Amino acid sequence: MAASTFPLKDELDIVIPTIRNLDFLEMWRPFFQPYHLIIVQDGDPSKVVKVPDGFDYELYNRNDINKILGPKASCISFKDSACRCFGYMVSKKKYIFTIDDDCFVAKDPTGKDIDALRQHINNLLHPSTPYFFNTLYDPFSDGADFVRGYPFSLREGVPTAVSHGLWLNIPDYDAPTQLVKPRERNTSHDNSKGHFVPHVWNELGL
Repeated sequence: MAASTFPLKDELDIVIPTIRNLDFLEMWRPFFQPYHLIIVQDGDPSKVVKVPDGFDYELYNRNDINKILGPKASCISFKDSACRCFGYMVSKKKYIFTIDDDCFVAKDPTGKDIDALRQHINNLLHPSTPYFFNTLYDPFSDGADFVRGYPFSLREGVPTAVSHGLWLNIPDYDAPTQLVKPRERNTSHDNSKGHFVPHVWNELGL
């Protein structure tokens, strides 16, 4: 396929923290296969993590991290998915997409698979508008525009640094709220400049 089919193919790494075989990559194959993967294995380094054939990847475990970082290896958290930070460190690409090994491909209302990676790339390559809320949400999407009253001086937006994915059907609520709202769906949201945003790093483009 043409390079334009896979934007940022040579400028983006996919970082995956894991404790298990990466069978989940089969569902992501149409979207991930052209990209380079950095896999950071959590847990027992003697366990062999299997990666499906056809992917270009590097795999690091705790032994590798100890060897590379020496006495500073303790700064890489283990027994949780924060070990992905090592993947960020070794990546030499301009962009990083990270995803947990239990994230599945969502489907649109017609049943078609959604390319979440492409959506993150699109977000990163287009400006954000954090200073002033646009009621049509994304003025840079096809067919959209700025609403009446949106300051002309702010319409260029600012560079997007982080594109954060949302869980479908599992908003990042506490347990009691999840029980009350089991069918709630997420769509998308713009976070305003200067606001603290609590989040997990299960799906992220930066």
